[in-house]
Amino acid sequence: MAEAGRIIGTPDTPEAGGAEPEQSGVEGTGAAAERPRGKRRIAVLFTVAALAYALDLVSKLIVVAKLEHHAPIQIVGDWLRFEAIRNAGAAFGFGEAFTIIFTVIAAAVIVVIARLARKLYSLPWAIALGLLLGGALGNLTDRIFRSPGIFEGAVVDFIAPKHFAVFNLADSAIVCGGILIVLLSFRGLDPDGTVHKD
Repeated sequence: MAEAGRIIGTPDTPEAGGAEPEQSGVEGTGAAAERPRGKRRIAVLFTVAALAYALDLVSKLIVVAKLEHHAPIQIVGDWLRFEAIRNAGAAFGFGEAFTIIFTVIAAAVIVVIARLARKLYSLPWAIALGLLLGGALGNLTDRIFRSPGIFEGAVVDFIAPKHFAVFNLADSAIVCGGILIVLLSFRGLDPDGTVHKD
């Protein structure tokens, strides 16, 4: 009876019977498991972005120093050559009359990616956003620091396939990141790692 009285008289609260420490321990373990997972994805994003940005920056420095004001270099016959040009427009030479607008768009993309990184738990999304971020930073650097002036600078392009616009490594990173994002969206994979089906 005493045992039954204790069971009946026990309040149904989390504090009873040491339930609270056990529950908080479970929550603490879950939170601790989630935090490193998120940090790893954020690290991937910024690592990919830094690599894409560094490759673009170094390639442009070499092109400006060695190729600008010189004859194009044939790489694969007539199908591919390196030719230094200055592009005031968007990727692949489009929209040269809207340099400032493209500069603002690139800056906005960087801000959006930085905010989205807080909820990033998907490795493929981290790679895709890293490519976008690195490419956007690469071309934004040109627009800020190159002539004719701040936020009006012309981007250095040099990869010139036959019958196609001249572009650079930043453009390539942006396009690859965009394609990967489209594929991930079609598969229903969200940046937070969840999968949904329409």
